[in-house]
Amino acid sequence: MRRRTLSRLSVAAVSLGLVATLAPSAGATPDRQHGPAAEHTATHATSHAAKPAYKRVGYFTQWGVYGRNFQVKDLDTSGAAAKLTHINYAFGNVSADGKCFTGNVPGEADAWADYVRPLDAAGSVDGVADTADQPLAGNFNQLRELKAKHPGLKVMISLGGWSWSTHFSDAARTPASRKALVASCVDLYLKGNLPADGARGGAGAAKGLFDGIDIDWEWPGSAGDTDTVYRPEDKQNFTALVREFRTQLDAYARTQKKRTHYELSAFVPTAPAKIDAGFEVRKIMRDFDFVNLQGYDFHGSWETTTAQQSALFAARGDFSVDQTVNDWLRRGAPARKLVVGMPFYGQGWTGVTGGGTGLGKPATGAAPGTWAAGSEDYKALKKLADSGAYTVHRDRKGGHAWLFDGTTLWTYDDPQVLRTKSAYVRAKGLGGAMFWSLDGDTADGQLIGAVHGVLGGHR
Repeated sequence: MRRRTLSRLSVAAVSLGLVATLAPSAGATPDRQHGPAAEHTATHATSHAAKPAYKRVGYFTQWGVYGRNFQVKDLDTSGAAAKLTHINYAFGNVSADGKCFTGNVPGEADAWADYVRPLDAAGSVDGVADTADQPLAGNFNQLRELKAKHPGLKVMISLGGWSWSTHFSDAARTPASRKALVASCVDLYLKGNLPADGARGGAGAAKGLFDGIDIDWEWPGSAGDTDTVYRPEDKQNFTALVREFRTQLDAYARTQKKRTHYELSAFVPTAPAKIDAGFEVRKIMRDFDFVNLQGYDFHGSWETTTAQQSALFAARGDFSVDQTVNDWLRRGAPARKLVVGMPFYGQGWTGVTGGGTGLGKPATGAAPGTWAAGSEDYKALKKLADSGAYTVHRDRKGGHAWLFDGTTLWTYDDPQVLRTKSAYVRAKGLGGAMFWSLDGDTADGQLIGAVHGVLGGHR
């Protein structure tokens, strides 16, 4: 109860400009192993006096370079790259034989986007066109150029996601299968040994690009996508898999001439049932540098009644950011290793009846979206709000917003909501903020700018 009281104080304080005075909540769990997660060293001996930075972790989608035409260069021109600490590249896949792989396999892997596709001078971060004989092109080379321009920016390969978690359960079943999976991921992404594709790829082609691995298994021990395998023993196997990743990452780090620490993170769920089905929290947090908490998709157009998708606070029994954070803290997660997920998109319904503000009302289906029904980028929702055709509604106590035109409703986060959530991160002594996904922001990076304004300094 005390945590909730202090957290609500943080929501009020942000409007008073008191963010800097907020202290971590009483009861926030101390880090039990490695010290501050944000600035891990190879020896895991970072001092609290070092004042590590808040993490700002953004997902860059592999497929966004096509229809969305969102390129790595856009992270530079929007100003986002200067405000991020980590980019999670989404996604790497795990094959039916339990190995990390890439190639040009429709729906399974896209080497063309990853490292084959040539970029011209106008599309390149460094303003130089790719040549026909360079071994690394595509998104990987652009991310390498982005890191060169923004020293300190880290790039993680995120494995799995909703659609590509299919084979995790099989790959994690035995010590031998876990060892083989991790070794293949280290070889492909950290050692950079990419499959040859004409002049592209080859031994060491992507070496030095990735600074760690993000595990996005959705979900160990409980249902995910329709073809994703899950078993009761996933919970213990996930712990063992995380340990294997940590062991092999550290072993590879010791082979490098330059002192190196490869980071290990994961995307983890909000639902208490899914947490308990798949995660031995105290054990896995010893090996993770941080975890990204699901802070969105609490409700959506798969339901027949409109509701908030990403509220900071909600009534008892409903999902919220505060509920998610406290559920992980109560299970033994260190506060400074919890990074709060924030959406750069909204969930929407149409055919909403019942009047009022539209929230909590029956709807006939998903609202039309640019890329998928029921989902829309923030940059498009901002245009709706600015048009005057929709009214912006806010639940200031709950810390969320929505748009309603009398028929269609969109629940989303705007800069005001994200500043409030960022103040909450500071108040709770948490690790930072994560964003899904960077292509949803405006061309001038309004959302990342709002978060950076609160979390851009040190803890």
